[in-house]
This record gives sequence, C-alpha cells and structure tokens, in this order.
Amino acid sequence: MPVVRSDQAVSYEIHGARFVSYATPLTGSKELCAWRGEIPPGTKAPAHTVTREEIFHLLVGDLLITLDGHPERLTAGDTVIVNAGTTLGVENPTDHTALSWVTTSVGLEAELADGTRITPPWAN
Repeated sequence: MPVVRSDQAVSYEIHGARFVSYATPLTGSKELCAWRGEIPPGTKAPAHTVTREEIFHLLVGDLLITLDGHPERLTAGDTVIVNAGTTLGVENPTDHTALSWVTTSVGLEAELADGTRITPPWAN
C-alpha cells in the first residue's frame, strides 16, 4: 500500500488556484486521482467542461460553484458531484482562502470555452 507523505505532495498553480496532488499514477494509484485545492480570495477560474466525473468536497470556506450555468453556493462540508460533460465554474467571492478535496478517475481533461484542452498533471 503506497503512502504519500504530505511533504511528497506536488503543487501546481493555474488560473490563480493551487492544486496539491497526492494520488496519481506517479504515486501508485491505478484508477483514481485526489488533490487538495486552495482557492484564494477573489479567484474566479474560467468555466471548463470536464471529461470525467469529479467529486468536489469543500473542507474550509465558502465558494460559488456554477454547474452548466446554474450557480450554487457551497459552505464547508458541502459536496458537489460533477458529472462528465458538465461545465464547471469555481469562484471564491470571499476574503478567505477556501480549501477543497477533489477526486476523479485517471485521465481527466478539461475544455475551456475557447476550445483549449487542459490535461492537468494532478489528475493524470
């Protein structure tokens, strides 16, 4: 059973947020990826359509999540199931950093509104 120590996690930054990756094929996971998201105050990530289901759990803070154009306010302890093919937007309108825990299956990609495809290393 692989154990990923906190000091072995790899951090990535994109669109103003930090993704701290724990479980990927590089760390021994064969099917799932998991990471902690750190969303600073005022961050508004561009909407993107995901190719795999994501489970998004808010650990700390408040966020505005938009799923296929429908906004939902999240508070700590809330979980969102983001189905494959859903367009997701994440915004932190507060003055505190929000922390999330996200899981998905290996191979997730995201497509931005302009057609740009992203293959995030924390999910592959």
